[in-house]
Amino acid sequence: MKTKLLLGAPVAMLLLSGCIARTAANIVTMPVRAGAQAADWATTSQDEADRNYGRKMRKQEAREGRERKKAEEQRRKECRRAGYDNCD
Repeated sequence: MKTKLLLGAPVAMLLLSGCIARTAANIVTMPVRAGAQAADWATTSQDEADRNYGRKMRKQEAREGRERKKAEEQRRKECRRAGYDNCD
């Protein structure tokens, strides 16, 4: 029994050493990766800023278009109420 254990231990250590080394490397580099991720979340790239600005402008243009359409319709209603024939 002892000989099997003595022969199996070095083989197991050789097989598991890669896993242990990889785990140790992951643990050591984890704070660096977490810091990089936090910095990425905290900052806005130029591409993101451009995309957000474009979205904001499209929403504003859509809102202004709706308001313009509503104001024009209101003007037409008032024109018709006043009795004018050519309200368009």
